[in-house]
Amino acid sequence: MLPLKEDDTYAVLSDQGMADKDERGFYRHDTRYLSRYLWNMPGFGLLVSETPRPDRLVQHWSLMVGPDQLVGMRRELHMVRGGFSERLELENTSLKAQTVEIALEAAADFADLFEAKGWHKVSRKIGGFEYTAEDGLRVATHLSFDPLPAPPSAPDLSSEATPTDGKTFQWRFELAPKQKVSLRLEGRFESPFEPHTPPLPDYEDWKKRFPLYMESGRSQRVLEQAITDLRALLFSLPEGLFPAAGIPWYVCPFGRDSLLTAYMMQPWASDVTRGVLAYLAKYQGTEVNAFLDETPGKIIHEMRLGELSRTGKVPFTRYYGTVDATPLFLILLHQHWKDTGDMAFVRQLQPNWEAALTWMTDYADPDQDGFLEYAPNTNRGHVVQSWKDSHDSQSHQDGSLAQGAIAVCEVQGYAYMAYQGAAEFYRALGQVDQAKAWGARAQALKTRFHQKFWLPERKTYAAGLDGAKKPMAILTSNPGHLLWSGIVPDEVAPQLVETLFSEALYSGWGLRTLGTDEVRYNPLSYHNGSVWPHDTALFIGGLVRYGFYEEALQAAENLFRLAMTQHDWRLPELVGGYPRQEGEPPVPYPASCRPQAWDSAAVVYMLRLIQEIDRKHPVRGVLELRKVRV
Repeated sequence: MLPLKEDDTYAVLSDQGMADKDERGFYRHDTRYLSRYLWNMPGFGLLVSETPRPDRLVQHWSLMVGPDQLVGMRRELHMVRGGFSERLELENTSLKAQTVEIALEAAADFADLFEAKGWHKVSRKIGGFEYTAEDGLRVATHLSFDPLPAPPSAPDLSSEATPTDGKTFQWRFELAPKQKVSLRLEGRFESPFEPHTPPLPDYEDWKKRFPLYMESGRSQRVLEQAITDLRALLFSLPEGLFPAAGIPWYVCPFGRDSLLTAYMMQPWASDVTRGVLAYLAKYQGTEVNAFLDETPGKIIHEMRLGELSRTGKVPFTRYYGTVDATPLFLILLHQHWKDTGDMAFVRQLQPNWEAALTWMTDYADPDQDGFLEYAPNTNRGHVVQSWKDSHDSQSHQDGSLAQGAIAVCEVQGYAYMAYQGAAEFYRALGQVDQAKAWGARAQALKTRFHQKFWLPERKTYAAGLDGAKKPMAILTSNPGHLLWSGIVPDEVAPQLVETLFSEALYSGWGLRTLGTDEVRYNPLSYHNGSVWPHDTALFIGGLVRYGFYEEALQAAENLFRLAMTQHDWRLPELVGGYPRQEGEPPVPYPASCRPQAWDSAAVVYMLRLIQEIDRKHPVRGVLELRKVRV
């Protein structure tokens, strides 16, 4: 799979840069505007294919006879907001005249993303390259060519996914020896949600925001790729810049992912933080809606613009099914304030963060035991509503799945951070009584959390409490987030760090989501044994918080070396949890997003942590990651 993206528009192509079957195609606003885009070039073979940036594809195709090229073709595809442009340059490199015939098969099915992925089936009538959805909204694909093709004909399509009302565009070129000709094509995707927003920052200007340099050339390449990817992931909304959670399937506003991504990009992208917070504040929950998992004060999990969401076939038009986005909203706002001193923005969002606090102490805690919990959704939403959102990620030691309303451990740490942040907000606002009350609530949560979640025999915290308040006494990576939050008492932190670095949990590349001795451990499961780099990055933040500097540096180097094993120098969304073997790359997890926002952000976040270590613990070690300059 080859993904390309610019702003709200993206393509999912084959390795040869075509859209011919399955979920491939050109998308915008959760709608597939081209379901087929296939160049037919008889006799040509692909020699090289590169994506110098995530918005561009450059290829060289060649018509060879014997040892010599007769005709060469350079193809450059460039994504833009709302469409794409493409240029083919053909050159006769031989000594004789050559005739070249090429054709483009194109079709639009205007499938909703959830339909294109095979999760739903819809019958619709397409009128060529335009379509009016069930709710009356119109979409259209416009293709223009220079030079014009011959009159279009019905295509000869023999693939499994035969599109409706497709067209074949044909060209014939007579090339004299050494002659070059060009074919230019532009595609425009007409959407009812045309954004009246400013353009995204230029790639070079974006890179200048991150004045970081690493003396190791390979580490620097990982860093530069991450910064480039963070720019590629951005899309522009009226409220500001917003990072997509991942390319290609998560180019939409996300709560948890976008909040953590923005947090890890601080202080270099504060305008992104403002965009995320302003947008999420605008769509904060205002009513009780079981289908959307909405309650007043809750922060959204996901928003989609596709036809299935708009018509209520799926609940994602404005979906709130997550327990952690709301405390993370406060955490990000607090970090932004600490980095920028922008108290005016805190005041502007005061109704929103106060509503979030009310949600945390009311709707998220129906039994009033002080812990945030979620009840499984039975309305086609997410059954598990924490970051490990696989249906089987919450289990007990015997492998049985936890039942009832679940209080996952890391969310209690997030709540602790949020309450502390609220106390600081009120103190800065001169509301002393409120500051004391929220500070006291944070300390009470810290005490009660340790009493109910700490497992002294396992030297870790329970993954959560089930509906009967029974601890899930399994080894997981989740307590790494607890160190990040600061809710762990100092006296047990060394024991917890030892557990997290044990052979059962630490693979050598990063933390396993589930320990190797647990019943449900599977090194290639989504959340029961795999390694997620962003998960380990938050653990590294916790190590720095508690003063485990050398351990933090070692874990950071492991993540950088993980990225160095990848062909594209990116941290993958996740990898298998097999033990690290010297000289061998990690086992990849199939179908993970590349790039993924919080993994790209984890790279720059780790450098912020390394800078903090150098300020507090300036003894140079052998780790190349300590050689970082700003």
